[in-house]
Amino acid sequence: MLSVDETIQLIQISEVPQAAAQTTCSSKLAEGPWVWDAEAPAYGPGASMADVLPSGSPQQGALPVEYQRASAGELDLRIRAAKHALGERVVILGHFYQRDEVVKYADFVGDSFQLAQAAKTRPNAEAIVFCGVHFMAETADMLSRPEQAVILPNLAAGCSMADMADLDSVTDCWEQLHEVLGTANDAQGRQPVIPVTYMNSSAALKGFCGEHGGIVCTSSNAAAVLRWAFERGQRVLFFPDQHLGRNTGKAMGIPLEQMPLWEPRRPLDAATIEDAKIILWHGFCSVHKRFTVEQVERARREHPGVHVIVHPESPMEVVDAADAAGSTDFIVKAIAAAEPGTTFAVGTEINLVQRLANEHPEMTIFCLDPVICPCSTMYRIHPGYLAWVLESLERGEVLNRITVSESVAVPARVALERMLSVKPDPAQ
Repeated sequence: MLSVDETIQLIQISEVPQAAAQTTCSSKLAEGPWVWDAEAPAYGPGASMADVLPSGSPQQGALPVEYQRASAGELDLRIRAAKHALGERVVILGHFYQRDEVVKYADFVGDSFQLAQAAKTRPNAEAIVFCGVHFMAETADMLSRPEQAVILPNLAAGCSMADMADLDSVTDCWEQLHEVLGTANDAQGRQPVIPVTYMNSSAALKGFCGEHGGIVCTSSNAAAVLRWAFERGQRVLFFPDQHLGRNTGKAMGIPLEQMPLWEPRRPLDAATIEDAKIILWHGFCSVHKRFTVEQVERARREHPGVHVIVHPESPMEVVDAADAAGSTDFIVKAIAAAEPGTTFAVGTEINLVQRLANEHPEMTIFCLDPVICPCSTMYRIHPGYLAWVLESLERGEVLNRITVSESVAVPARVALERMLSVKPDPAQ
């Protein structure tokens, strides 16, 4: 099976056989990301293209023309040569959602937290090249040694979901909640509300949680983290992804009416706040928001016996309609453990789904969404940018370094350490 990149290029030049014809959500996906870098600031083509990019978001400067014009074969030779020359001085991290043409050079492949942890196993590396998005590089910088440089090959690789909750808005929400709830602990010593941020958030918000008795969670340990929070607080403020919070809370038996949605311009009334168990932020992942119940029903009609597995960032109705829901690592392991001949309809980012299909030819694996629409920001990492930053390192020049100030990193590490102290329920 072709990679997502190869499929998109063939669709663009109309060379996909009619019997297997597919469509993309944007014809601009066939262009090099350097074309988007030169346009007005935006997330770029793909799942997040309709999301609003906050002003002041990092932008990528012009990629040198030699990398724009280099063929795939030339870039491959240059990347491999630079990586060989740098040796253990560099470690390359590749997220599950990254394009195959980049993942193949990664020393480690995984989700955001797995990769930040993996970087710690290479303490002698002078540089960590993170082929992912901005918040992931921030986490790697906070968990790595101060002298290690964390590099994001394309500075415009942000995350629209992470951007949906900014420090000012969360602080304003926090203050409004305390105007209603006060600041006094209850008889059990629990504070009125505990902030919980998903790993997919800025370092500033992780720092906010560290300073206010809160914690970080991943999609793998969200339930365990919420239990930790409820031991210490009467309620939880969960941001930025409403769907992960709602799906996790519902699985724990929390009624939907006790999980109201906080919208910055439409504050909740006092009674709703007081009755709440989880206050959900109005954020979402544009990749996982694309999945629908209709897609699940179609998969079941066209593939009797199909096993539908989705990520918990998907809408609640989709998770309810699926056979299983879990993190990217959960999805990878579930498929690896399945019997040959199993058919999977998967609700997560298309690069991972197509890679799993290639890795398991003994099964039938396809994406729930028939339209090829990758993560807009992951897709901004291209072999051209990887060659550029690696060859620059070889010359002693560090490009696109991501740094988090100690004033933010110190409390953010507190929230991350609290997360690491939580022991997930083995039954989850």
